[in-house]
Amino acid sequence: MPSFREDHNSQIPALRMLIKLGWTYLSPDEALAERGNRKANVLFETILRVQIRRLNTTQRQGQTIKLSDASLDEMVRRLKELPLSDGYMAANKAGFDLLTEGISVEEKVNGKRIAPQVHYIDWERPEYNVFHVTEEFSVQRERRTDHYRPDLVLFVNGIPLGVIECKRPSVTGKHKQKPVQLAIEQRQRTQKTPALRP
Repeated sequence: MPSFREDHNSQIPALRMLIKLGWTYLSPDEALAERGNRKANVLFETILRVQIRRLNTTQRQGQTIKLSDASLDEMVRRLKELPLSDGYMAANKAGFDLLTEGISVEEKVNGKRIAPQVHYIDWERPEYNVFHVTEEFSVQRERRTDHYRPDLVLFVNGIPLGVIECKRPSVTGKHKQKPVQLAIEQRQRTQKTPALRP
């Protein structure tokens, strides 16, 4: 269950709502274990591989055809190697295309080569996907030693697709902005440096 720490009281309603909607909660320690205990990694690779294989298993001429380990490796590699050096817009488009269109992989079935289009997410049958939420998701920034730690991160099939920044209803001290404005400004600052990259 979530920690529900007093200093994170604005996260409690969001976590409770997401859990009620069917998102599976992972503690920060469980989330780190799913990342292979590497804070620079943001994918839940075991979950991702299981889901890719599950979503892309097909029947052909009465035979069950599962993706090979080589195809799974290629799908994970493509997701991890988004072209950030080409700029955030290009990387974002490449990631969007991967998630919405999938990729073609080469498989060998009964001695014949086939090239099925395989997918990361089942957009037509949402119930076939798995949904996780975690809190205080510490990520080592790319090419740096410091960390970025969003309040909540939402995962679909082991892929981080949403970040929620929680703010107390009343913000005091030097920050006179409304909580929503403060959260937006914080997200804009963190977007300037890569952090949540698969």
